Amino acid sequence: MARENGSRDLRKWIDQVDEVGSLQRIGEEVDWDEEMGAITYVSHKKEGAPALLFENIKDYPEGYRVLFNIFSSSTERLAVTMNEDPGLDERQLIQKARSKLTAREEPTQVDPADAPIFENTDTGEDVDLWQFPVPKMWPGDGGRFIGTADLTITRNPDTGELNMGTYRQMIHNENQTGLFTSPGKDLRLHLQKQWAKGEPLEVVAVYGVQPELFLASQLTFGEDVSELEIAGGVRGSPIEMVEGEITDLPIPANAEIAVEGKMYPGETKTEGPFGEFTGYYGRPEDDAEVNTVEAIHYRDDPILTCALMADYPGCDINLTYSVGRSARIWNDLESLGLPGVESVYTHPAGASGMAMTVVSIDQQYAGHAKQAATLAAQCPGGAYFSKFIVVVDDDVNPADTNQVIWALATRWDAERHTDLLTDTWSTPLDPSRNPADERPYGSQLIIDATKEHKYMDEFPPRTAIREEMYEEVVDRWDELGFDYEPPSLPIFYGETGSHGDSDEATSDESGDGDDFSMTM
Repeated sequence: MARENGSRDLRKWIDQVDEVGSLQRIGEEVDWDEEMGAITYVSHKKEGAPALLFENIKDYPEGYRVLFNIFSSSTERLAVTMNEDPGLDERQLIQKARSKLTAREEPTQVDPADAPIFENTDTGEDVDLWQFPVPKMWPGDGGRFIGTADLTITRNPDTGELNMGTYRQMIHNENQTGLFTSPGKDLRLHLQKQWAKGEPLEVVAVYGVQPELFLASQLTFGEDVSELEIAGGVRGSPIEMVEGEITDLPIPANAEIAVEGKMYPGETKTEGPFGEFTGYYGRPEDDAEVNTVEAIHYRDDPILTCALMADYPGCDINLTYSVGRSARIWNDLESLGLPGVESVYTHPAGASGMAMTVVSIDQQYAGHAKQAATLAAQCPGGAYFSKFIVVVDDDVNPADTNQVIWALATRWDAERHTDLLTDTWSTPLDPSRNPADERPYGSQLIIDATKEHKYMDEFPPRTAIREEMYEEVVDRWDELGFDYEPPSLPIFYGETGSHGDSDEATSDESGDGDDFSMTM
């Protein structure tokens, strides 16, 4: 048996989230056939619901476990993964993610004798994917999907660069899975290049994954960016890797379950459908490329990681996509030189942060809002499957849906403040685009919900209380009998424009109209 090293693996992460009350262990017998998925879906209709560790699965031996919804809508579990305070809220996590996703920690190599993933290895006729308690999640799914909370590692045949992504994988038989990839994704590009040479593409797929690797593998980065280095930056320490035994690819040394395989030219089998992150079944049953597994590596008492794809808040990738995408768009806007960006938020209910982007800006010149919107719509971090881009002023918190709707109701004129981009980058999984062969192309609605720049001086001031009055109320909060924390306010009186009593409104005590106090 391999020796445990001192780095964090999935089991230590489970202990950490258990300590903060964000894990539920289920010891009662549960069926892999729809029941695990149903329990996860129902329990995760509550925002912030705990991750579920199923410890007793019908038809499978004691010790074989399944972890569902590593992240879901839990800010606590995402913060633990990033080695941050579990008490951070979404906007604070986005701020942290901005630096975490640009940090880099090169992976480190581990001696195979010290790699937990090599505690057990099956090859040849011993390969059997059915040995793991793989769920069928939804009644209409085409099979049992072993690859949901997974990562897949491939190498660019031309450059040698590694790529790490998350792709759904359905079991066909003991040693084959269907591996579905959307057009434009890195694995598909690698596959096309390798097959053009008449050669199989080597694949490492990890089915019991460390959360920081799962997080990094979900997000889209440039070809020259290493997701392994990003995962290390997210965690704050290098990811431990070990060389594969069958392929020329690395394997996370602390993974629970990993396979090495090859995708042979032209080999496809019928795959799907699958209940997807949109809250609908994915593309209809169709042919998909096949990964033929030549070796399975797994730890003693392995933990299979699964991600339920569903409507918000039950979908496991809702929050991670939202936080990661928000951070990437914000960083993209700043790298493009756009001034005045105060905050970015992609709402997790919008198909896991994909469909709706809200940008808050301090308007500084004519056309600033439209510039921000179009850049957010088409920057690398925000272009894929984006549908609504809303720009609001800096007195509106993009993460507060009520404030955004208020800005839409009072600052947006549909006739004059709306634009449309067509033939944008979309996904075959978008059910709104028909017929299905048109789904790779989408459209984006640009909404300017800011105060109209040319009439800024005439725009009515919004209502607000004085900051000193707010502080007085907060000081008396318990005395007044409230049993919840006092909310932060986006702005105070004196920061909202002219009120007629200009001397008082612009005093040092109330603010000067520029240095607002929106809580980050």
